[in-house]
Amino acid sequence: MTARTTTIVTERREGTPSWRFNWGRVTDALAPYLQVAPLTLTFAVFLLVPIVTIVVVSFWDYDSIRVIPDFILLNYEELLTSSVTWRIYLNTLKYAALTWALTLGIGFTVAYFVAFHVKSLTWQITLFMICTIPFWTSNIIRMISWIPFLGRNGILNSTLISMGVIDQPLEFLLFSDFSVVLAFVHLYVLFMVVPIFNSMMRIDRSLIEAAVDAGASGWQVLTNVIIPLSKPGIAIGSIFVVTLVMGDFITVRLMSGGQSASVGLMMANEISLLQYPAAAANAVVLLGVVLIMVALMLRIVDIRKEL
Repeated sequence: MTARTTTIVTERREGTPSWRFNWGRVTDALAPYLQVAPLTLTFAVFLLVPIVTIVVVSFWDYDSIRVIPDFILLNYEELLTSSVTWRIYLNTLKYAALTWALTLGIGFTVAYFVAFHVKSLTWQITLFMICTIPFWTSNIIRMISWIPFLGRNGILNSTLISMGVIDQPLEFLLFSDFSVVLAFVHLYVLFMVVPIFNSMMRIDRSLIEAAVDAGASGWQVLTNVIIPLSKPGIAIGSIFVVTLVMGDFITVRLMSGGQSASVGLMMANEISLLQYPAAAANAVVLLGVVLIMVALMLRIVDIRKEL
């Protein structure tokens, strides 16, 4: 008789059923899976199911009045072989690059000032509240507020003419790429400020003191200590800004006056024309482009390791 058989017989003789111990082991083994089950179900319902639906619809056919369930590659062929598509994607990437560079410069400067030059926690909270006040209103309202300021007869042009700086109104201020990028920076700069500020607040101040004691200049401290330790915040902020700009369409529509296009605006136009399979194919391609960009960012900065 083996030791395991002896144990089972002993448990049965004592009147203690062995299945209770086995049930406890099963419960312990399933506990981690039960804990993540609600979040997994939420992701499946609200993330995976919509993405799978978009992918399936992207292979369907359509005409002027209906969507036809089918499996065709024509939507992707028309999308990827069109020169207009490539120009629109390049234009969207241009918006993303310019917005990223400007928000990074502004966000890093603001975060650096609040983290290292504002010593009072009360003042730090106050400055953050001031930065977030514009975000209490709608994005559309904040964009529209630029129109009377940048217009041909707007506040900025009128002020410059009255000061004698210019003779004629500046035409490029509104309904141009300049106004689109300006609106993007205004809308999304806080998404760069907050992650960088959080990373800077995690920096051990003794490292900076040690660098200064070792004779490092302010520039050397910034480039060799602060910036490397702020890389996780920069990466997170970059992911936020780039993904938001790549999928935005209302900003381009309002601030360009219909003179510029983006991928999101192209999809919105296709949806308005009931071309749902074409819009779905465009969404799949855009998702792939964004995932590639995020993967490249994560290759440069390993957020899990840095945090």
